[in-house]
Amino acid sequence: MSPQHFMEMASFTFNLVGMLVCIGGLTLAHRTRHRLPGHLLAGAGFVIAASPLLYAMFAGPR
Repeated sequence: MSPQHFMEMASFTFNLVGMLVCIGGLTLAHRTRHRLPGHLLAGAGFVIAASPLLYAMFAGPR
């Protein structure tokens, strides 16, 4: 199984997990003491959610 097929099959899972991580990071960023870790966690969640699209964009046509 090629990585492209795996990313297409797992895109829903990546989107769901990334969205939950992003929401958790934004919730954590509401507290002034944990602002920077919350923003970093939200950014990581966005990258997780966008990873299938980013892989397809940077891998190019096969």
